[in-house]
Amino acid sequence: MARKASGGSAKGGTGQPVLLSGGNPQIAKGDGDGPVQAYIAAMPGWKSEAGRRLDALIERAVPGVRKAVKWNSPLYGVEGQGWFLGVHCFTRYIKLAFFRGAALRPLPPVESKDKDTRYFHIHEDDALDEDALADWIRQAAALPGWVP
Repeated sequence: MARKASGGSAKGGTGQPVLLSGGNPQIAKGDGDGPVQAYIAAMPGWKSEAGRRLDALIERAVPGVRKAVKWNSPLYGVEGQGWFLGVHCFTRYIKLAFFRGAALRPLPPVESKDKDTRYFHIHEDDALDEDALADWIRQAAALPGWVP
């Protein structure tokens, strides 16, 4: 079950969370839905709506998903199994990191320096195949996750 916690963030002079290099929101680490929702709300431009859709898709695909923000990135996992997915904003896209992505079929398209990790990038004008993405999410959640 997802733990509830309030999430803070580093605030700039405008009272809004600071955006780090590439536009990634600086959100204080914390467990639960609160910090993840703070991150999503702080995602710049089109990325915030994409983040809301992605978060809802993950919740539908993995009921009771565990959430946290660590290292200024939302992480999604299964209690007792570790993290299966991380999210990070870049200037032109949102990067989804499937920590055991090399075991997914079909493979997510972007390689990593880590042999187990595969990435999927979401760009502003992409027509997202939510069924295929949900399939990867369900597969990833069924595998032993990453434990830092």
